[in-house]
Amino acid sequence: MRLAFGIAVFMLSLPAFAAADFDLKLKRGPHAVGMKVLQQYDYSRVYKPRNDLFTGAATKGERARPVQTIIWYPAQRGGTPVTHADYLRTSLTEETYNLAPAEIEQRWSAFLAQHPGAKKGMDAKMWAVRDARPEAGKFPVVVYAPSFNASAHENADLCEYLASHGYVVLSSPDMGARGRSMTEDIEGIEAQAADISFLISSAHALPQADTARIAVVGFSWGGISNVFAAAKDDRIRALVSLDGSIRYYPEFVDGGAKAASYVTPARVAVPYLFIAAQPKSMEVLNNEKTSTGYSFINNMKYADVYLASMLPMHHADFSADGLRRSSGDPDAAYSRDEVLVAHSWAMRYVQQFLNAYLKDDAQALAFLQKPATGNGSPHHMMTIEQRHGKETPPGFDNLALELNTKGYAQAQAAYQRMRQLDPGFHPGESQLNMWGYGLQRSGRAGDAVEVMKLAVSIYPDSWNLYDSLAEMYEAAGDKALAVKNYRRSLELNAGNQNAVEHLKVLEPQS
Repeated sequence: MRLAFGIAVFMLSLPAFAAADFDLKLKRGPHAVGMKVLQQYDYSRVYKPRNDLFTGAATKGERARPVQTIIWYPAQRGGTPVTHADYLRTSLTEETYNLAPAEIEQRWSAFLAQHPGAKKGMDAKMWAVRDARPEAGKFPVVVYAPSFNASAHENADLCEYLASHGYVVLSSPDMGARGRSMTEDIEGIEAQAADISFLISSAHALPQADTARIAVVGFSWGGISNVFAAAKDDRIRALVSLDGSIRYYPEFVDGGAKAASYVTPARVAVPYLFIAAQPKSMEVLNNEKTSTGYSFINNMKYADVYLASMLPMHHADFSADGLRRSSGDPDAAYSRDEVLVAHSWAMRYVQQFLNAYLKDDAQALAFLQKPATGNGSPHHMMTIEQRHGKETPPGFDNLALELNTKGYAQAQAAYQRMRQLDPGFHPGESQLNMWGYGLQRSGRAGDAVEVMKLAVSIYPDSWNLYDSLAEMYEAAGDKALAVKNYRRSLELNAGNQNAVEHLKVLEPQS
């Protein structure tokens, strides 16, 4: 089953805006909301080729990757709120920032011509005031990653809602690595994941942004890209997936031939909320050729995981833009009003999850741990299950952290425990060697000895590691063990001149 394709097509093909009955009945948070559009480039990545792919002509203008960013933030009160049309117009400049006003209006007219009756909903007032003065203070950062090909404003209602509750939210369009169209492959995922990390870096320039507290929310394709981003970027402390593609594209994360080897549950050991659409029967899954043989979410045993299912919602219903344009199906099992209520509860759960894990809010954590009806949600609307991570995930960083806490004499025991959790955990020879020398340079020769003892136990045929262990013993003042290990190194490599030179000095003293 493939849910990434079709979301943008679905939204473009809907008949007319239905914003008049688009009411999520959400209570605003205590903060007024500001919004601004930042047109910036990621100069570390090439976006446009040297020559136009269609005409062959030399590319003119900037070739770096454009990352047009919408930022929502707590603001001082006052000013006129933007309309939904203001958000839609931002999509006209996603790739080209220097369009003349006349060209922008021409593109806008073309958009309206493709959507008869669109003006009906575009005048709807939103919450945000463009370029409002920021409120004083520091606020956690949330990056919103849109669905396949979607624009940054896809879920502007959610972004405004979070900003009103004290978050700085950034979003950019979902674009392919070398063109506006996203591609259904690892390269496409990694392009959006790199955009996420770029937005996190951009947040450091915002005076309001507390960049020690960062989460990423992703819908559909954005809900696999955010997992890829978190696997590489440990600045990300929590993840939210709105019916994310992590569920529907297991081949990219299951450790197989198509998968990214670095994306593993052990490397994504952060609190995780997955809000799913209405579950499908086994028969439907079988007909759609959906693989159920591997679940990344089920393997996230090192993280607190919450899995909610919104029974009235289909996949596309997680897009506020899509809901604004739809009028509902009178023959559907759930009414449009019920879908809107479910959408609003999904937003509430996102906010409470972020409060719990970015703001250490005990009440929000209690909210997550109750049955949904215990929080006031309608009966038969949603289910939620949870499980809590109990183990520290195997990994070099966590091994170093544990030894720094418990003492380096525990190196062997800690390593064996991690190997039991993940037999694939295997620190590299050079990595261990550098670790030992790093400790030695810090004046911790005793700890360096313990690390190198671990290293030679993992790589017993490495003459270089025995040579390093000997140097650590020598630095720690244990000449006898230094000599013993230099000799062992020479047994493995008679040409080790370093050991020969050290033994000339040490032998008379041994």
